[in-house]
Amino acid sequence: MTDLSQQFDRLIAQTDLTVSELQKEQLLGYVALLHKWNKAYNLTSVRNPSEMVIKHILDSIVVSPKLSGQRFIDVGTGPGLPGIPLAIMNPEKSFTLLDSLGKRIRFIKQVIHELKISNVSPIQSRVEEFQPEEKFDAVLSRAFASMTDMVNWCHHLPKEEDGVFLALKGIYSEDEANDLPEWCSVRDVATLIVPELEGERHLVTLTGKK
Repeated sequence: MTDLSQQFDRLIAQTDLTVSELQKEQLLGYVALLHKWNKAYNLTSVRNPSEMVIKHILDSIVVSPKLSGQRFIDVGTGPGLPGIPLAIMNPEKSFTLLDSLGKRIRFIKQVIHELKISNVSPIQSRVEEFQPEEKFDAVLSRAFASMTDMVNWCHHLPKEEDGVFLALKGIYSEDEANDLPEWCSVRDVATLIVPELEGERHLVTLTGKK
C-alpha cells in the first residue's frame, strides 16, 4: 500500500464517510492526474499530493452527505473541485462542471476519460452565458469570494420551486449573510469537519424567499 493510500485510509477513518475500493482508486487517480497536469497547466496552488488529499479530496467529499437531489452544477469548478470528488462519491447523481478556461475543461475531460467517470458533463462557458436546458437541484461552488456574488451570478441556474445554492466557505460571516440580496436567504449553516485541515470549513445553504 502506498503512502498516499495509507494516508487516505487514515483520514477516511476519522469521518463518517463510506468509500468503496473503486471510489478510493478513482479519488487517488484524480490526485495523480492533478499532480501530473499541474506541472504544465498550473491548475492548483497545492503542489504536494498528500496535501491535495486533504485540501482537495477530503475538503470536497465531506459535503457528500449534505447533497439532496439528482442534478448538480459546480460553478467555477477550476480543475474539478468539488465536482469530480463529489461525482465519484455519488455515481447515481449527475454533475455539470462549469469553467470559462479551456485548459481546465480539457483536464476534466481527460480525468473522466481515464478514470471512467460517467456522471460528469464538463462545459466551457462563462456562468452568465450558460443557459441549461433543465435547471439544477443545487448550485455548488467554492470559487466565489462572496455569497452575494454567487447568487447574483448563478441566479438562473437552480430550480425555481426548490433549488438551492451550496456555498463552500471557510469562516462563516453573519455580515456576509446580511449583505445578501432581498430575494435570497440563508437556510442552513453546517460546520464541516475535515481531518487534518487547519481552519474552519462551512457549507452554507441559500435559497430564494418564497
